[in-house]
Amino acid sequence: MEPGETTKTRDRAPGLDGVRALAVLTVIGFHEGASGLPGGFLGVDIFFVLSGFLITDLLVAGYDRTGRLDLAGFWTRRARRLLPALAVMLVVVTAAAAVIEAGQEASLRLALLAAATYTSNWYQILHHVSYFAAVGQAGAPPPLDHLWSLAIEEQFYLVWPLIVMCVIVRLDARRARVTCALIGAPVSALVMASAETAAPVSANATRARRAASRTTTSHNSTGHSR
Repeated sequence: MEPGETTKTRDRAPGLDGVRALAVLTVIGFHEGASGLPGGFLGVDIFFVLSGFLITDLLVAGYDRTGRLDLAGFWTRRARRLLPALAVMLVVVTAAAAVIEAGQEASLRLALLAAATYTSNWYQILHHVSYFAAVGQAGAPPPLDHLWSLAIEEQFYLVWPLIVMCVIVRLDARRARVTCALIGAPVSALVMASAETAAPVSANATRARRAASRTTTSHNSTGHSR
């Protein structure tokens, strides 16, 4: 299909919403210590891959419909959707922490800055903080540590559209795009494996690349279906 041609509006896939909901439930079960969900944290990876697939489909559909990628509009919509909720959550959590555990106020300052800038994952990596090790210990982890996954999601939203744009603009033929995805996926997997072996302190640094790798392969293997 040539850029600018009108495409049929893509239907929403309730099944994918259901899978994403189940992934969230497995994560909740993992945090609650459900004995039947020892690997429930893998729901985070599932959520990332599904979100990445849908975002890619949204970008490609926009390009097919208009002949261009409206990155500014895409980022603006993401900001409008996510920033207000993040701001409210940070205010409430910080206020509650100041009242309930006043001793954590000083340590929360840098974590709060990282949360507000969607860099919590890098903050934890640079400070050699293992989120999953903290979860396994007695007591709850610091109140803002959970935001590492949201940080990865937002960084993905910033970087991935640029990659999609480069692939679409530079590679006109569909076969070339599929070939690029099939080569990029195993390369990404090798990079992830090397990173996790070299830096076991925190594996969350590789999850964005994992989402990107699986997103490209799943999107090309299913065409443009949603």
